[in-house]
Amino acid sequence: MRRLTYTLLADGASDSSLIPILTWLLRRHCGPLAIQAEFADLRRLPIPPKKLFERIAQAVELFPCDLIFVHRDAENAAIEHRLKEVSDSVRASRIHAVSIAVVPVRMQEAWLLIDESALRRAAGNPNGNERLTLPSIGQVERLPDPKSLLHQLLRQASGLRGRGLRRFNRTRHGRRVADYIDDFQPLFRLAAFRRLAAEVERVATERGWRHSA
Repeated sequence: MRRLTYTLLADGASDSSLIPILTWLLRRHCGPLAIQAEFADLRRLPIPPKKLFERIAQAVELFPCDLIFVHRDAENAAIEHRLKEVSDSVRASRIHAVSIAVVPVRMQEAWLLIDESALRRAAGNPNGNERLTLPSIGQVERLPDPKSLLHQLLRQASGLRGRGLRRFNRTRHGRRVADYIDDFQPLFRLAAFRRLAAEVERVATERGWRHSA
């Protein structure tokens, strides 16, 4: 069986939570291929590259792959602007690996606000009964600060008080949420996710990964 290796170029430390989502998408379209993920957080390098095309080239050099996902949160920029930024940078990087841009609306944390059970498990309190008010799937792309909401919900779900709550590491627990989500199907209601899924399907078809053995 062939192996498909992909690298996710991080836009921030919390981007590792995208790995389960990207792997889930690839498994939908790549048939029997074994999938291996690498996470490129270049900020840990002694001299991290600054320009995006340099970061892309460095990521592929350090983590050779068949496919590189380049994550850029849209935040306050138009998605089309971010997509062009990634496309131009990939071209300038002169890499041979195929690339796909990952551009959630606002921040990628919005894609984690879809499963209450996953939030409770990631917070370390799976049987808790604290009331959690998650946004509807139609609201998540309009949230002004999904990261803050995710962290707030994790703190609530933990059931901790006082010193325990003060010691609660929201960022670390936030990275675990995606690991506890089995089905990302609800995200297909989001335009940015459908765009990503369509690109994964297109690349898998063009590269012959859908039925490779």
